[in-house]
Amino acid sequence: MTIKVELQKIGILGLQLIWIFLHFIVSSFYFVVSIATTLESYLISCGFLRKYNHLDINRVQYLAIVVESDEAYNTLKIIELLQWLESMGIRSVCLYDAEGVLKQSKEIILKKVKNASVFQETNEPLQLNCKGFTLEFISASDGKEAVARAASFLLKDKWRKTNMSGDSNQCFSESQMTEALKAVGCGGPDPDLILVYGPSRCHLGFPAWRIRYTEILHMGPLKSKKYGSLVKAIYKFTMVRQNYGK
Repeated sequence: MTIKVELQKIGILGLQLIWIFLHFIVSSFYFVVSIATTLESYLISCGFLRKYNHLDINRVQYLAIVVESDEAYNTLKIIELLQWLESMGIRSVCLYDAEGVLKQSKEIILKKVKNASVFQETNEPLQLNCKGFTLEFISASDGKEAVARAASFLLKDKWRKTNMSGDSNQCFSESQMTEALKAVGCGGPDPDLILVYGPSRCHLGFPAWRIRYTEILHMGPLKSKKYGSLVKAIYKFTMVRQNYGK
């Protein structure tokens, strides 16, 4: 009996040692990756990696920044990030967090970011070379409200057409929903690229109808953002060839 207990203790000790060893290996790997990423970001920021010095900003006409709501309270980090984007030549940015923290800080952000103004939706295509820096502020509640308003618009339109034609079997298509969203002023342009700041590797509820052809990149925590990493992310996007289905 005593031998059996001793063997169990040895087995448990062995498993603990294996766990500690694996944890050390994984931690060391991520530490090395972090060091390499920081060094690369520094080299990009200093201009030593020349391929990153010339960005094709024409490929990024509309960029979205998705931030975890807990990190969205760090207004200074958001302002600095926007200033970086403006210096690169980005002219239109959408700021999103699920709880609307960024919308509450809208006035502060607009005052601190040079030449910033609120984005106004129009039927005209975006002009990359326009003067100024336009910002759009949205949250999860905007998406829910948009769907509700579009659905109401479609139902009223269907009721009108049913009374005129007598056909009550009309179904709603994706294109009709898109047109309804535009009709109620909730369409908005589709971002070419979404940069997600926070622990979650997802778009955190960004309106789904606006990301049909959008590239999504996870950038890590906002507090650890780096200028070089931002340049690299935009550069990688501009080098990707996008194929659109019919």
